Amino acid sequence: MSKIKVLFICHGNICRSPMAEFLFKDMVMKKGLSQQISIASAATSREEIGNPVHRGTVQKLAQYGISTKGKYARQVTKQDYEDYDYIICMDNMNKYNLQRIAPAQDRDKVHLAYEVIPGKEDQEIPDPWY
Repeated sequence: MSKIKVLFICHGNICRSPMAEFLFKDMVMKKGLSQQISIASAATSREEIGNPVHRGTVQKLAQYGISTKGKYARQVTKQDYEDYDYIICMDNMNKYNLQRIAPAQDRDKVHLAYEVIPGKEDQEIPDPWY
């Protein structure tokens, strides 16, 4: 069985997408599924590339015993479309940008985070930076 690969995306990869990445990693680990699911995050912009996770995100996750140690912002690449099964965006602008540049065969991999929740399909996760 091959691993399911999930990539979370936000604008800068320092707040929302790392929070989703590390929360999901924690959930997957607690369910004993770490060998079946691979999880990462990336940015659509270059603004924060190389920067660590925002201190507010680090502090909030630490309250739940979750560390982001070793995580630095990176930008999504064309290779990510091939490598990941699910590309989960925090808002419509990031979804639009990713689908616009995605190879045609990979556009259906791009989703909003809440798409799987009935009645919340179009809900976005607002950027706390702004």
